Amino acid sequence: MRANEDEERELITAVRNLLAQSGKPVTGNEDTVTGIDSGKLATGADESVPPSPPNGETAQEEAVPVSAGSAPGETEERPTPSSGGWRTGGGENLVRSLLERIERQKSGVAKEAAVSPSRAAGDAGTRAGAPLSSAGRNARSGIFDRMRGLKDADAPDPSDREDSGAATVDEPGPDEDLSIGVVSVDDLGNLADLILPKSATFTVEELNLTRNEHHFDFVDNARVVSEFDDLFSRALSTATLAAAAAQAAPADEAPQSRLGFLTKLHLPKATETIEEYDPALHGPLVDLAMRPSPGLEEIELYPVNEPYAYVRVTYDGTTREYTYSVIEPVLTPGELELFEEIKERLFETLDVTTRNLTRDEALKALRDAANAIIADYGIHITPPGREKVLYHVEKEFLGDGLIDPIMHDKYIEDISCDGVNSPIFVYHTTYESMKTSLIYQSATDLDSFVTKLAQRAGKYISIAEPMLDATMSDGSRIQMTLGSEVTAHGSTFTIRKFREEPITPTDLIEWHTFSPLGIAFIWLAVENAKSCIFAGGTASGKTTTLNAISLFIPPLAKIVTLEDTRELKLPHPNWIPSITRDSFSQDGRGEIDMYELLRAALRQRPEYILVGEVRGREALTLFQAMSTGHVTYATMHADSVASAVHRLENPPIDVPRNMLSALSLMSIQVQARIGGQRIRRNKQLIEILDIDPRTNELITNEVFRWYPATDEIRYSGKSYILEQIMEDRGWSEERMQEELKRRQEVLEWMRIKKIRYFRDVSKILVSYFRDPEAVVERVRADLYGEGGAA
Repeated sequence: MRANEDEERELITAVRNLLAQSGKPVTGNEDTVTGIDSGKLATGADESVPPSPPNGETAQEEAVPVSAGSAPGETEERPTPSSGGWRTGGGENLVRSLLERIERQKSGVAKEAAVSPSRAAGDAGTRAGAPLSSAGRNARSGIFDRMRGLKDADAPDPSDREDSGAATVDEPGPDEDLSIGVVSVDDLGNLADLILPKSATFTVEELNLTRNEHHFDFVDNARVVSEFDDLFSRALSTATLAAAAAQAAPADEAPQSRLGFLTKLHLPKATETIEEYDPALHGPLVDLAMRPSPGLEEIELYPVNEPYAYVRVTYDGTTREYTYSVIEPVLTPGELELFEEIKERLFETLDVTTRNLTRDEALKALRDAANAIIADYGIHITPPGREKVLYHVEKEFLGDGLIDPIMHDKYIEDISCDGVNSPIFVYHTTYESMKTSLIYQSATDLDSFVTKLAQRAGKYISIAEPMLDATMSDGSRIQMTLGSEVTAHGSTFTIRKFREEPITPTDLIEWHTFSPLGIAFIWLAVENAKSCIFAGGTASGKTTTLNAISLFIPPLAKIVTLEDTRELKLPHPNWIPSITRDSFSQDGRGEIDMYELLRAALRQRPEYILVGEVRGREALTLFQAMSTGHVTYATMHADSVASAVHRLENPPIDVPRNMLSALSLMSIQVQARIGGQRIRRNKQLIEILDIDPRTNELITNEVFRWYPATDEIRYSGKSYILEQIMEDRGWSEERMQEELKRRQEVLEWMRIKKIRYFRDVSKILVSYFRDPEAVVERVRADLYGEGGAA
């Protein structure tokens, strides 16, 4: 500001001198105008310009004709202002121009406070006719003005010079312009190679370089703006733009020092490769260390979805309770914000149908979409951080959200959510019912999850119809309620997990649910087309046993299964799984219940019919099928033969008693406790023989019975079914005993060898069906040594 005042005083002094001398005679050629002393009027000159010599010598410039009356080529040296060689009219015009210039300077001080004093003075001096020095133009001028070129912006139009009578100054040529450090955008050639990397996604035009504009259109990021301007000021203080362009990095190398502001923007690279997460290199994603807590003991720690999810079972000695704790990667605040942003973007833009994709293909498509969003934002994230974010994205879109780790736990049978702000409970095969560390803390999240489960199952749940039974994608059964219309604590769900690997007869023997002889007995009965119903209470293992004994069905027999929700899984190739369907309208039209399925199944000529659960009018049709020679296996809720018969004979089933004799066997399953541990046992295996004509009571025979005191299952020694098989096949009693022994040895051999996968078990059973001698020889060689004899 001080420099401006000094310059203004110098201008005023010069003007007063001109006014004082305006009436003196003119010397020399009247058609010429001389220059003004550069030491007094060239206010735009830098301090580095030397002052006027003390001996009175003035700057000499070529005379420019301003009148048509002057002879061509006539030139004369311009006298100094003290010589009085000014034409009155020309002097007045110049004075008027200078006065207007002073007024504009006064009015523009407030508006252009950010403009440096040297630049303002240089601008005034240029328009007054004094050439601008190199140092004066470079000092403290804005980067955008230097890039656009001050020559084109400030130079007066040639036509204006001829008419105005103002002094004319020769501007430096292009070469001189480069030498003083000013390069116009047009002269530069390829500006993109100078200021932008080739990986940038915007063009030079989008930078919107305009005069007097010293910032990008950033939002709340003024720090980057100042660093940007300072960076270019430092970079151009000692080198010109032309020199910088000549020293630009090659196309395959990213510029470094001049592009610091682009580095701060984290612009994505078109060919950027993603570093994959490596546990050995980057370390674990979760912290498995247990924090010390009084009275809390760690019982077991095992992975359920390695390396992402683990389960820790702890025991509290104070409350004497087990707790099921889920350990997952914890997101930092920044990672959590990124996860929420990715989730929102995917909900808006993801267009992938998983029906025609395998899980691996769907997972790859989801990860690629999430990685594209991360690259789109230009976010730099470590491989472990990226993997943690992607894991939570996979849980949300392809998994089961909050309960996804539990769904991966093969030891969990049931999952129960009782409402919002209530812990989720699980039933563990070893530790039974336990409280977990997972809680739905938002009613909105819980309602959304229940609705999503219904949609995935292809069904609909709403406040108008708030209850729903469905099957999950993995075959698990789920019962749901929505909102607080029918459940006071909000939405609820209960999941009966479906085992991806079904239970086999080997498992039933290993768990002591059946004895090896009892399984061998059932094997013979199934192979010889004897029908059976498995009865018991809730979670007593009825459906599990039904699925296990179905492996005894001959390999090529035609099987039809009827279920409300998919639970049975068979290895047989000639198998038709059937499922009921709800109505599409309020009047019940379009509904396909178990009765309709059974009627259709009888027209398919099945050899074996398996019914998930008998509970209605389909039971009558089922017993009619038994009477006509169809082998049938089913489950029902009953805790004894008497209660089973009572249910069958009364509404809504209404099976006549004389039809019950078509049933061959009834297995009673129970859930009990031995030594504080919950177990499942085959309480009774009873043969249905006939109906007493005098009393109209069923005649039964108990073949096997479980004794809780010793936890043993004993054979009664008498079986009418075995006698009937002996008669049908022409076997002697010794042959029957040998057959039972051989099958029992095969089952024990599989248990000892831990052959429990259902397809492996099925291969051995099929091999025995086709060549029993070869299988028995191999089994006895392993059990008894080289001799192969018991």
